[in-house]
Amino acid sequence: MIRNTRQRAAVVAVFDTLDGFHSAQEVHARMRAAGDSIGLSTVYRAVQALVDDGELDSIRTDNGEAIYRRCSTTHHHHLVCRSCGRTVEVEGPTVERWADRVAGEHGFVDVKHTLEIFGTCAACHRVVNAAEPAAADS
Repeated sequence: MIRNTRQRAAVVAVFDTLDGFHSAQEVHARMRAAGDSIGLSTVYRAVQALVDDGELDSIRTDNGEAIYRRCSTTHHHHLVCRSCGRTVEVEGPTVERWADRVAGEHGFVDVKHTLEIFGTCAACHRVVNAAEPAAADS
Protein backbone atom coordinates (compact mmCIF):
# COMPACT_ATOMS: atom_id res chain seq x y z
CA MET A 1 0.00 0.00 0.00
CA ILE A 2 1.41 3.38 -1.03
CA ARG A 3 1.04 6.00 1.70
CA ASN A 4 1.07 9.54 0.38
CA THR A 5 2.23 11.50 3.38
CA ARG A 6 3.30 15.13 3.47
CA GLN A 7 6.85 13.98 4.17
CA ARG A 8 6.88 11.60 1.22
CA ALA A 9 5.52 14.33 -1.06
CA ALA A 10 8.22 16.71 0.19
CA VAL A 11 10.96 14.14 -0.51
CA VAL A 12 9.55 13.54 -4.01
CA ALA A 13 9.51 17.31 -4.62
CA VAL A 14 13.23 17.52 -3.75
CA PHE A 15 14.12 14.65 -6.08
CA ASP A 16 12.11 16.34 -8.84
CA THR A 17 14.60 19.25 -8.70
CA LEU A 18 17.75 17.10 -8.71
CA ASP A 19 19.80 15.53 -11.46
CA GLY A 20 21.90 12.47 -10.83
CA PHE A 21 22.10 10.39 -7.69
CA HIS A 22 21.98 11.88 -4.18
CA SER A 23 22.11 10.49 -0.66
CA ALA A 24 19.28 10.67 1.84
CA GLN A 25 21.53 12.96 3.90
CA GLU A 26 21.82 15.39 0.98
CA VAL A 27 18.05 15.41 0.52
CA HIS A 28 17.57 15.94 4.26
CA ALA A 29 20.03 18.86 4.25
CA ARG A 30 18.22 20.50 1.33
CA MET A 31 14.88 20.10 3.07
CA ARG A 32 16.22 21.54 6.34
CA ALA A 33 17.82 24.47 4.47
CA ALA A 34 14.40 25.16 2.92
CA GLY A 35 12.84 25.33 6.40
CA ASP A 36 11.30 21.84 6.60
CA SER A 37 11.68 20.35 10.09
CA ILE A 38 11.64 16.76 8.80
CA GLY A 39 13.90 14.29 10.60
CA LEU A 40 16.62 12.29 8.89
CA SER A 41 15.01 8.97 9.84
CA THR A 42 11.77 10.14 8.21
CA VAL A 43 13.68 10.97 5.01
CA TYR A 44 15.27 7.51 5.08
CA ARG A 45 11.86 5.84 5.49
CA ALA A 46 10.33 7.94 2.69
CA VAL A 47 13.26 7.23 0.36
CA GLN A 48 13.08 3.48 1.03
CA ALA A 49 9.32 3.48 0.42
CA LEU A 50 9.90 5.32 -2.88
CA VAL A 51 12.51 2.72 -3.87
CA ASP A 52 10.16 -0.11 -2.90
CA ASP A 53 7.39 1.47 -5.00
CA GLY A 54 9.68 1.90 -8.02
CA GLU A 55 9.69 5.70 -7.91
CA LEU A 56 13.41 5.99 -7.11
CA ASP A 57 16.42 4.02 -8.26
CA SER A 58 19.05 3.14 -5.68
CA ILE A 59 22.69 2.27 -6.24
CA ARG A 60 25.65 1.78 -3.94
CA THR A 61 28.77 3.88 -4.36
CA ASP A 62 32.27 2.45 -4.23
CA ASN A 63 32.32 3.14 -0.48
CA GLY A 64 28.97 1.39 0.07
CA GLU A 65 26.76 4.46 0.49
CA ALA A 66 23.25 4.19 -0.98
CA ILE A 67 22.35 7.03 -3.33
CA TYR A 68 19.07 7.65 -5.11
CA ARG A 69 17.48 9.37 -8.09
CA ARG A 70 14.22 9.64 -9.99
CA CYS A 71 14.43 7.39 -13.03
CA SER A 72 12.34 6.13 -15.86
CA THR A 73 10.01 3.28 -15.00
CA THR A 74 11.40 0.85 -17.60
CA HIS A 75 14.21 -1.56 -16.75
CA HIS A 76 17.58 0.03 -17.42
CA HIS A 77 21.15 0.26 -16.20
CA HIS A 78 23.34 3.23 -15.35
CA LEU A 79 26.63 4.76 -16.39
CA VAL A 80 27.76 6.92 -13.45
CA CYS A 81 30.64 9.42 -13.43
CA ARG A 82 32.71 8.96 -10.27
CA SER A 83 33.79 12.57 -10.44
CA CYS A 84 30.65 14.67 -11.02
CA GLY A 85 27.88 12.09 -10.55
CA ARG A 86 26.49 12.52 -14.08
CA THR A 87 24.28 9.52 -14.79
CA VAL A 88 23.12 8.08 -18.09
CA GLU A 89 20.39 5.45 -18.32
CA VAL A 90 21.25 2.69 -20.78
CA GLU A 91 19.52 -0.43 -21.98
CA GLY A 92 21.47 -3.65 -21.94
CA PRO A 93 19.89 -6.42 -24.01
CA THR A 94 23.13 -8.44 -23.90
CA VAL A 95 23.15 -8.20 -20.10
CA GLU A 96 19.49 -9.25 -19.98
CA ARG A 97 20.15 -12.36 -22.08
CA TRP A 98 23.22 -13.24 -20.03
CA ALA A 99 21.37 -12.85 -16.71
CA ASP A 100 18.48 -15.00 -17.93
CA ARG A 101 20.87 -17.69 -19.22
CA VAL A 102 22.97 -17.82 -16.05
CA ALA A 103 19.89 -17.87 -13.83
CA GLY A 104 18.33 -20.67 -15.89
CA GLU A 105 21.54 -22.72 -15.78
CA HIS A 106 21.36 -22.64 -11.99
CA GLY A 107 17.61 -23.22 -11.71
CA PHE A 108 16.72 -19.66 -10.68
CA VAL A 109 13.44 -18.05 -11.74
CA ASP A 110 11.85 -14.63 -11.19
CA VAL A 111 15.32 -13.06 -11.43
CA LYS A 112 15.97 -9.35 -10.97
CA HIS A 113 19.27 -7.57 -11.30
CA THR A 114 20.92 -4.17 -11.33
CA LEU A 115 24.00 -3.00 -13.16
CA GLU A 116 25.90 0.22 -12.62
CA ILE A 117 29.02 1.05 -14.55
CA PHE A 118 31.23 3.63 -12.84
CA GLY A 119 33.77 5.64 -14.79
CA THR A 120 34.73 9.19 -15.67
CA CYS A 121 32.56 11.15 -18.09
CA ALA A 122 34.15 12.91 -21.07
CA ALA A 123 33.76 16.39 -19.52
CA CYS A 124 35.49 15.41 -16.26
CA HIS A 125 38.20 13.57 -18.19
CA ARG A 126 38.91 16.73 -20.21
CA VAL A 127 39.16 18.81 -17.02
CA VAL A 128 41.60 16.36 -15.42
CA ASN A 129 43.73 16.17 -18.56
CA ALA A 130 43.75 19.96 -18.92
CA ALA A 131 44.91 20.34 -15.32
CA GLU A 132 47.84 17.94 -15.71
CA PRO A 133 51.11 19.76 -16.29
CA ALA A 134 52.76 19.13 -19.60
CA ALA A 135 55.71 16.76 -19.47
CA ALA A 136 58.96 18.68 -19.18
CA ASP A 137 61.22 18.52 -22.22
CA SER A 138 64.70 17.31 -21.47
